[in-house]
Amino acid sequence: MISLCKQRSPVFSKTLMTEANESTSAGRKSRRVVLKLSGEALREEGSHDNISPEIVGQMAKQIAEAQKAGIEIAIVVGGGNFWRGISASNRGMERATADYMGMLATVMNSLALQSMLEAMGVPARVQTAIEMKNVAEPFIRRVAMRHLQKGRVVIFGAGTGNPFFSTDTTAALRASEVNADVILKATNVDGVYDSDPKKNPDAVRFESLTFHDALSRRLKVMDSTAFSLCMDNNKPIIVFDMNVPGNLKKALMGEHLGTLVSNG
Repeated sequence: MISLCKQRSPVFSKTLMTEANESTSAGRKSRRVVLKLSGEALREEGSHDNISPEIVGQMAKQIAEAQKAGIEIAIVVGGGNFWRGISASNRGMERATADYMGMLATVMNSLALQSMLEAMGVPARVQTAIEMKNVAEPFIRRVAMRHLQKGRVVIFGAGTGNPFFSTDTTAALRASEVNADVILKATNVDGVYDSDPKKNPDAVRFESLTFHDALSRRLKVMDSTAFSLCMDNNKPIIVFDMNVPGNLKKALMGEHLGTLVSNG
């Protein structure tokens, strides 16, 4: 039986803001995060725009404030506001082609976020898993890590570059590759529940839980491939509600929000 916890795991506390500006020749000390955003988060509810500049601007402002405080930020953004490969596949399109189209959608979102960040004076780089040198850099692990060390926001587009893999899996993979401290999964609920809180008013929210518990209870944190990568590579996940004003910045800065999922 899983019980609610009142305190964060030490996995999270080690990466609090007190370390954000420390660095030594022996190794990296600043907090490094991978922020996972859905494509739908870039569109205002009810809007006909696929990308709402006002919404992207609000996100960029909070990201900029955290970046200027010394947080190293990488971002993985989905493409669901334009295209969902699995939905197209279910309607008769060949799955690999549909997924490649979805990857292109993530690049459009990445470029929109980069543009807003740069307008606020934050250096940002888009790296794509599919080469498109006229608009973005190719993903090169060491280059991405150097950008982060230099204080640049790195936005990973085009997923993993392979069909049949979600952007959740991309976030888990990139977090492992760039040695991020934590994955921040921005959602429209304030954490992980034992059942759908929109359908069950008695649903219980977890302060923290282990990967094993989440998997055994089939809790919808990420898809199973992404979840397994996080568990195997010891990458904790913070699930939080980004629709609450200021929550995105708070999550980036390491404040206590949502639900922590870790190896315990």
